[in-house]
Amino acid sequence: MSEKIIVTIGRQFGSNGRKIAFKLAEDLGIKCYDKELITLAAQESGINSEIMEYHDEKPTSSFLYSMVMDSASMGYSSPNILNMPLNHKVYLAEFEVIKKIAKEGSCIIVGRCADYVLKDDPDLISIFIYAPLQKRISFVAATESISESKASTLIHKTDKNRANYYNYYSDKKWANVESYHLSADSSELDIDGTVELLKSYIKIKKNTVQ
Repeated sequence: MSEKIIVTIGRQFGSNGRKIAFKLAEDLGIKCYDKELITLAAQESGINSEIMEYHDEKPTSSFLYSMVMDSASMGYSSPNILNMPLNHKVYLAEFEVIKKIAKEGSCIIVGRCADYVLKDDPDLISIFIYAPLQKRISFVAATESISESKASTLIHKTDKNRANYYNYYSDKKWANVESYHLSADSSELDIDGTVELLKSYIKIKKNTVQ
């Protein structure tokens, strides 16, 4: 694309936020980052990728676990960094990678407080994808081949982790409409329809800013 577009997408579990993000990136001809951030952050920081994944988008974990596993992390050498709990090191590593990716060009970044990390970027467009709970339960139960009861438990646990993580590291509230430029119910328009909605919004917002 000729103009720079930075889109961050927060999402409720089971709302198809990830699929929407990657479809939007495909249509716009730009890169989308989700789990890829873990690999990049591990490479940049030297922190073991399995440790990165364990702490990814999770709230502050037990102090004991951080102290025990901290010896497995590598790469950071400054006293301030070395004295940080492991989960803070993981957040900082992802923070730096998000900044680097956005600086390099147009992209879509899923989760990980990216909208907060890039809050001062004039090209930022922050989006939140949600859907009614029962529809998400039915979707997760079908895609994961589990009961609706287990799907409900998984949804609540995942969303709680994401909310705690976001609320801890940012000065905003996860899933609060005031925290994003646009919130969209993906169950109303399905994946393709929601992508078309987001594309229209991005185009209008870009034209308005210009």
